[in-house]
Amino acid sequence: MTAELTLGAEEELHLIDVATGRLSTRAPHLLSRLPADRFGAELQRSTIETNVPVVRTLSDLRREIVELRREVAEVTAAEGLAVAAVGTAPRSEFADFELTPTGRYGRMHEQYRLLVDEQLICGLQIHVGVADRDVAVRIAGRVAPVLPALLALSASSPFWNGQDTGYASIRSIIWQRWPSAGATGPMRDASEYDRLLDDLIASGVIADAKMAYFDVRPSSHAPTLELRTCDACPLVDDAVLIAGLYRAAVRHAELDVLADRPYELRAQPLHRAAMWQAARAGLSGELLDLDAHPSRLPARDAVRALVEHLRPQLEELGDYDDVRDLAEATLARGNSADRQRAAFAERGELDDVVAQVLDETRGPAAGRRAAVPTLTGYRLRAGDEAIGPGLQPRAAYADIAAFFVDLGAEGLRERVAHRDRWAEEARIGPVVDGHEREFRGDLVPRVVGRHEWARLEAGLTQRARAIEAFLRDAYGERRVVADGVLAEHQVVGASGWRDEATRLPADVVRAPLQGFDLVRTEFGSWRVLEDTVRSPGGAAFSLAVRAMLDAVVPDAPRPAGLLDPTTVFPMLRRTLLAHAAPPRSVDGDLAGDRDGDLGGDRDADRERVAALLSDGPGSSGWYEHRVLADGAGLLLVRPGDLIVRDGLVVERATGTVIDALYVRLDGELIDAASPDDDRLGEHLIDAAAGGGVVLANTPGTGLADDKSMYCAVPDLIAYYLGEKPLLESVPTYRPGDPAERVSVLERVGELVTKPVDGRGGHGVLIGPSASAAAVGARRAAIAADPAHWVAQEVVQLSSHPTLTATGLQPRHVDLRCFVHLIGLGEGESALADLALTRVAPEGSMVVTAEQGGELKDTWIVGPEEAREGDPVDARS
Repeated sequence: MTAELTLGAEEELHLIDVATGRLSTRAPHLLSRLPADRFGAELQRSTIETNVPVVRTLSDLRREIVELRREVAEVTAAEGLAVAAVGTAPRSEFADFELTPTGRYGRMHEQYRLLVDEQLICGLQIHVGVADRDVAVRIAGRVAPVLPALLALSASSPFWNGQDTGYASIRSIIWQRWPSAGATGPMRDASEYDRLLDDLIASGVIADAKMAYFDVRPSSHAPTLELRTCDACPLVDDAVLIAGLYRAAVRHAELDVLADRPYELRAQPLHRAAMWQAARAGLSGELLDLDAHPSRLPARDAVRALVEHLRPQLEELGDYDDVRDLAEATLARGNSADRQRAAFAERGELDDVVAQVLDETRGPAAGRRAAVPTLTGYRLRAGDEAIGPGLQPRAAYADIAAFFVDLGAEGLRERVAHRDRWAEEARIGPVVDGHEREFRGDLVPRVVGRHEWARLEAGLTQRARAIEAFLRDAYGERRVVADGVLAEHQVVGASGWRDEATRLPADVVRAPLQGFDLVRTEFGSWRVLEDTVRSPGGAAFSLAVRAMLDAVVPDAPRPAGLLDPTTVFPMLRRTLLAHAAPPRSVDGDLAGDRDGDLGGDRDADRERVAALLSDGPGSSGWYEHRVLADGAGLLLVRPGDLIVRDGLVVERATGTVIDALYVRLDGELIDAASPDDDRLGEHLIDAAAGGGVVLANTPGTGLADDKSMYCAVPDLIAYYLGEKPLLESVPTYRPGDPAERVSVLERVGELVTKPVDGRGGHGVLIGPSASAAAVGARRAAIAADPAHWVAQEVVQLSSHPTLTATGLQPRHVDLRCFVHLIGLGEGESALADLALTRVAPEGSMVVTAEQGGELKDTWIVGPEEAREGDPVDARS
């Protein structure tokens, strides 16, 4: 071998106060007690750098890194401190920065200001020995295509300034802000490289050669080629893997240089794009292959392809078996960013992330063995909610996974047969196109943790209040139009608009019951996919799948704090009767006092009468109508059961006056008719306009169901509430807007397109999985009637283990939640203690029953103590 191909490394380590989890600036004090030849200072006082001596094998590199970490740990532990080998410390904040007091660093701070203040970051540098500096410069350009994969493997900085940045490596994004960061471009020899440094120094942009922060650079003081791309890695084996791959890439490039093989360098903007792509998603997304004009492929495939591409050099160096095994181990457990997010997802506590990275930094080189068994044969994908790296169940699912594993194949078959018998006897399948569809319920429950549920409640009640404020305004003063937030045509006459709704009292609660469809992204964040306001259904099926699990797997371990979904019944009743007029007979006699507080006089609540108005057995929601009416103590009526007399709504058979009417008709209320009153719907609206009955949900609430209105909800939150949205929406486009139409038409094959008034998954086209003919037909339909369509970016839904004929396998899931609302004030809205998880068929992301989806029981872990004083909380 011509090159020396020795190995060295520098690790930058964050100094952490163990008691607080925050950065400590005591590095100068500790460095005075450590050998100067192996430990050094960095720009910030919260960082210690280790200098690994020159070695020749990966085993020696591993041993030296472990030894240096042990040495620094002994010194820090005595002071109540520890070190974390990660790109960013999870609890780091801007205010934590303190400059190491040297003249050089002081000058840098004076020149670069905020750029220096942001450098609360730590990296891993790998040195490979080379014999010829001219060759080293030429190698530097040729190894550039492998760098994104190395960055993705090292990514360990998802958290910065107290929040998840959405990046696997925010450190690399921060680092790229230096004016001398990135790639050099093609260089012929060392003299050309040195001239570049001289010009940069002469420009005044950098002070010296040490500030050449290129991705790969010849060392200024040693015959090595230095890799500067990667985050610091908490697991030593990840650093060893990167060193092995980088050394092989250097050898591969050296052989090409010495043989004078032609090479087409990747364009610099494309290299920057590839590095950004790796920083954004790490191992969870896509990377580019090694060609000058590359194609995308899953990051895991890219890593395996890189190992095989470098196999000849790895075998020459004696590293192939080690590097292959290390790569597979890293791909199985995920990079540090994946593991940090998994730790945060359990309780929503950054302290858990700090504890994890500290433990990994001081622990075994390969990480600690998991205490729970792996789920062998499971097709793990990024974003799985229950199964994490290494096919290990996440903490919230450890007991559940063990339960299903212990059942064994025969036990699972017995439970599945029991489930099918239960579903057949219950006869609760949804009605689709006039036919009852088989009830499909999965036996593996979904767990929504306490902190996630609290975030959802805050975000969804905010959204519900904004939608209610908009509906009142839209059918009233329409200030939102006068102030230019929405155009007139987006409100009056839009899909869902009903003229008769303008007749209702101005202060009526128009949408006391609202539903929201959400998806959990691969990074663990929640996004609202759709608002379902006119007639949000699914609560009864959430109750049904819980009943199924209670019957079929009563012995499955339940988490502490599991909320009771049947609390939705008293909550529903109180919501409906919150603003009902005092009970009175047809002749006008008062029967009680008005009480608008759902947590108020329960005796008065019982005296009032609420009813659910349904089309009857032919309705798609008939099963749910029966369950809700029976559970909440509502009369279940059809249009033929009602008459309107003296401004009141009366049940024909009994003469009972109905104070609140929950409208669950398939059509519009105004079109309702009975054998004796073909204008019943109009008369019901007359009674509501006169205060004789409260309607829920009122006519016209479908205005907020219009999928094109979904785009405006963030603006409505800002306009009516003066707040920022607490939950993100999926990026959505309105082809009716000429400015957005061209882009949508160009990208139909990349987007999800759907009709603005579509329901049940009908008309949804997922562009990336659609045929060319289907995409072309949809493009033509949008061009012909742009206002009838919306388009959304494809969001990779999270997945969840689902019991199939071949065992547990991942399926995409969404979540429908229900907000009950009695007003716009503080505490006048709450999230019901149940949610409907819908499961997509294999290979699909459409979760509706109409499209063949299944249901899961949703186990919601509630607050440690029951909430008190919430007027819409059934537990108060």
